[in-house]
Amino acid sequence: MTDIAILERQILDAVTAAGDEAALDAVRVSALGKKGTVSELLKSLGAMTPDERKANGPAFNSLRDRVVAAVAARKTALEDAALDARLVSEKVDVTLPVRPEPQGSIHPVSQVLEEVIAIFADLGFSVAEGPDVEYDDYNFTRLNIPPDHPARQMHDTFYVAKQADGSRHVLRTHTSPVQVRTMLKQKPPIRIISPGRTYRVDSDATHSPMFHQFEGLVIDEVTHLGHLKWTLEEFCKAFFEVDAVEMRARPSFFPFTEPSVEWDLRCDRSGGQIKFGTGHDWLELAGSGMVNPRVLENCGIDPARYQGYAFGGGIDRLAMLKYGIPDIRSFFESDLRWLRHYGFAALDIPTLDGGLSR
Repeated sequence: MTDIAILERQILDAVTAAGDEAALDAVRVSALGKKGTVSELLKSLGAMTPDERKANGPAFNSLRDRVVAAVAARKTALEDAALDARLVSEKVDVTLPVRPEPQGSIHPVSQVLEEVIAIFADLGFSVAEGPDVEYDDYNFTRLNIPPDHPARQMHDTFYVAKQADGSRHVLRTHTSPVQVRTMLKQKPPIRIISPGRTYRVDSDATHSPMFHQFEGLVIDEVTHLGHLKWTLEEFCKAFFEVDAVEMRARPSFFPFTEPSVEWDLRCDRSGGQIKFGTGHDWLELAGSGMVNPRVLENCGIDPARYQGYAFGGGIDRLAMLKYGIPDIRSFFESDLRWLRHYGFAALDIPTLDGGLSR
């Protein structure tokens, strides 16, 4: 082995053995510095004859290039290793921990409200809404309940302070004012439901001063009680998730419908629970009737051309019946234990295809 080969092997071994950049730089200086071994070889070319320079020049320069390349490669390797070690020591775990089970739940009233909307949407009804604080005119007068009518006392109304013009507002006692608003701004045919909060001075195990109600209204040129009965039957079958129901009608009185009908649903109360579509018991379901012609007149609709039917029921009561909730007052107590028991998961969205309830 020539002296140049031995020198190259010594330098490259030293480069490989360098454990950090400082040690590598010392090797570089000892080989390529002003007084380095390779630099001294290059300086010696000046004292050589032309033939000696021709023979040794390429070898010395090639040695220098290989040493420079080896030092550069080792430096890159040391920098990469140092960066890896730094990243390991400074690593921060930015991943989120496993999400806990959701603690919140959908209130039964909200769930049943969505169920009711889904069913009537499938029957072709749209949803109409209105304010909770309502005109006395819309809540009573246009619904054929004049100022001296006893039905105003029947509703146990919350009255708001008089306005500057002497008129009074009320907390709506039903969602029927939404029907009035719809008839005033929309021409027939009309097919809506109006769910929402309502207010009456009443409180016990089955009544609350604030409760939730839905009402339906259909106005067209041809409607009759058969259409009304079919609508309620289809709703009950879908809501209670049974194949068939049996309903019976009882005559009643509501100022805004004529004739007025209350419907009972056949059920079985044995066994400590209510089953619908079977049994020998009856459960009061909903009030309804054909829209009084005076209401149509009051809302600008010609009763000689159009007629319709209306119906209504309590959302809270439906929730109690379907999900076995014994006391309506529990709905508003914000008891987390109660909500965890009767509540629904956030993604339990009711659909007729996927199932209304869990």
